[in-house]
Amino acid sequence: MIQPIIIAIDGTSASGKSTTSKRVARHFGYTYVDTGAMYRALAWYCLTQHIDLHNEKAVGAACRKWKTSLVNVDHQVRILVDGYYPEKEIRTSETSAAVPFVAAVGKVREWMKTLQQSCSQFGNLVMEGRDIGTTIFPDTDFKFYLDAPLAERSKRRWADGVSEDLAKRDHSDSQRATSPLMIPLGAMVINNAGMTIEQTSQLIIDEVQRRLAARKH
Repeated sequence: MIQPIIIAIDGTSASGKSTTSKRVARHFGYTYVDTGAMYRALAWYCLTQHIDLHNEKAVGAACRKWKTSLVNVDHQVRILVDGYYPEKEIRTSETSAAVPFVAAVGKVREWMKTLQQSCSQFGNLVMEGRDIGTTIFPDTDFKFYLDAPLAERSKRRWADGVSEDLAKRDHSDSQRATSPLMIPLGAMVINNAGMTIEQTSQLIIDEVQRRLAARKH
């Protein structure tokens, strides 16, 4: 059986992972996976169930309780909670503030790893997140890491009308005990300060095409 191609795009908050990943997926006709949305869905679920976000045991137990399924809609993987896709709910500032607490729980990351690896059932993927190339699919030949200076990324957040303490998020992402944010081994690092999404996407597309061509020789 032919193994699906996994393009792993990791990086810091507001480094352009989502928009870039969607463009790359569209170019190749691959399925796009936003792993951050999965953590957001759990954060939203914990909020609706009034689960104490500071209680790691309770947050970890939520993974065993909630009923989820994955679907592929227009080449995008969605996580359904009790058959419902909380598209708007997971993007609220309240949910955003809850995500780092949920994402830092070891049991949550173990559960998410299994879920995210199962996305390969949908074929070739462009998967974005913070530990795709290090933990979820460490053996993929297509690893990319996006970053930009904190000031630039903060400016992007403000332009999107989002208020988020990126320095605090960077710290919690890189310091957590399980699957911390780090540059994957063998990843192409792209500092996209001053670059457009089109330029960032094209860099990745060109490199993927180069590596795919090299496989044929």
